[in-house]
Amino acid sequence: MADTVLYEVSDGLATITINRPEAMNAMNVAAKVALRDAAEAAAADPAVRAVLLTAAGDRAFCVGQDLKEHVGLLLQDKESGTQHTMNTVRDHYNPITKALAGMAKPVVAAVNGVAAGAGFGFALAADYRIVAEHASFNTSFAGVALTADSGMSWTLPRLIGQSRAADLLLFPRSISAQEAYELGIVNRLVPGESLAEEAGKLARSLAEGPTVAYAALKESMAYGADHSLAEALEKEDELQTKAGASADHTIAVQAFIAKEKPKYLGR
Repeated sequence: MADTVLYEVSDGLATITINRPEAMNAMNVAAKVALRDAAEAAAADPAVRAVLLTAAGDRAFCVGQDLKEHVGLLLQDKESGTQHTMNTVRDHYNPITKALAGMAKPVVAAVNGVAAGAGFGFALAADYRIVAEHASFNTSFAGVALTADSGMSWTLPRLIGQSRAADLLLFPRSISAQEAYELGIVNRLVPGESLAEEAGKLARSLAEGPTVAYAALKESMAYGADHSLAEALEKEDELQTKAGASADHTIAVQAFIAKEKPKYLGR
C-alpha cells in the first residue's frame, strides 16, 4: 500500500493512519486508493478484531478531497469531454465508508485535528470517536458547491437529528470539539497530547473483547435504524442466538462465575 496511508496489525488491532500531514491529510487519488484498500483489508482479515483509524500530525485528521489535485483533474475532464473525476465517490469514498461502517468488528476514529468533508464522513462511519480537544469539524460540501458524500447524509442526521444536520450541511462552519461533543458527534474528548495513548488503550480493549458480540451490536444498531420495533426484535433474537453460541459467551459466563476477568478468543 502507498505510504499516503500506513497500515499495521498487532495483536488483533489494525491501525490505519492517513499519512499526508503536509497536506492536512487531504485525500488525493493515491490516498483514497490506499485508505480503501486498508479498510477492506482490515474488514476481511479474521486476525483483526478492532480497527483504529487516525492520522499523522496534530493539525488535521483529514480535510477531505485534495482540492489542488481535484481542480487539475476537473480540467482534464473538461478537455477530454469526460466526467471521470466525480467517479471518486463510487470508486473510493463509498467503499471506504462501507468497509468502516459495515465490518464485523469495532472501529475507533481518533480525531487529532480538523475533520472536514469526507474526513468528517470517515469519522462518522466509525463506531466510536475519541477526539482531541483542539480538533474541529466542518461538513464543507456546500462551501464548494457539492453535496454530501462518505455517508454523511445517512450518518449525521442519525447522530444529531434532521434539523441540526440540515443546519450544518446547508451552512457549513467550523464547530469545535466541545460543540461536537455536546451535539452527540463525539463520544470522548481528551487533551491533544493524550489522544494517541488514550485512543490506543480504547482500541486495544476492543481488540481484546468479545468480537462476535461487537459485530452483532453493530449489525443490530444499523438494522434498527431502518426497521420497525417488531423487525428489530426479530433481528435481536437472531443475533443473540449467534452470540450465545460463541466461544466468548461461554468464556464470559465461566469467568463471571469464577469472579475472574475473561480472556476472549474473538470467536
